[in-house]
Amino acid sequence: MGATAAQTQQRRNAAKDQTPTPRPGLIPPGKPLSPNPTESLRLDHPLRLSSLADYAVVILTAAARHPAGDRLSATLLAGETGVPLPTTQKLMGRLAASGLLTSARGTGGGFLLARAPAGISLGEIVEAVEGPIAMTTCVDGNRHDCALEGACSVRPHWSAVNEAIRGALGGVSLATLAGTTPVATKTTRTTEAAPIAAGATA
Repeated sequence: MGATAAQTQQRRNAAKDQTPTPRPGLIPPGKPLSPNPTESLRLDHPLRLSSLADYAVVILTAAARHPAGDRLSATLLAGETGVPLPTTQKLMGRLAASGLLTSARGTGGGFLLARAPAGISLGEIVEAVEGPIAMTTCVDGNRHDCALEGACSVRPHWSAVNEAIRGALGGVSLATLAGTTPVATKTTRTTEAAPIAAGATA
């Protein structure tokens, strides 16, 4: 009996050792939300753009550095940026569908920027790839999948937060990203002539 009890205890200990440890920042199944915000709101991933949105910005920034009217191909921009050619082709198709690129007519094909770089914003590029910017699901009035929707006191304010972020992204132009924004030239003030001393001849 003693040997059997020892074996049973060993099996119990082994089962404990095999219990999965929750990943940092994730709430174990069945555990209620913790009142401690540092525990319940910890994120596994920081808030960031997707890789495709990042690549789209890189591709259009390279396009903006070319002279106006230059025909741009996916092969050319992939070579300049290091973005893989299939990804560049896919993104240029999306950017064209969103009206940021236009197809060049005539022999040779290619793409052109639809507008001057100063008229294209970072926000437009991000939304062309990722869709409308929405920080939370409740910003989209057509979605009602938040468990806190019925009693959330913050929901009315998320739209203001969302618009502030969209405004910040919309305030950065492609020309700024490409470094093609004209720099204001410094104006040199003309030095006024010193008054002529009394009695002096001109």
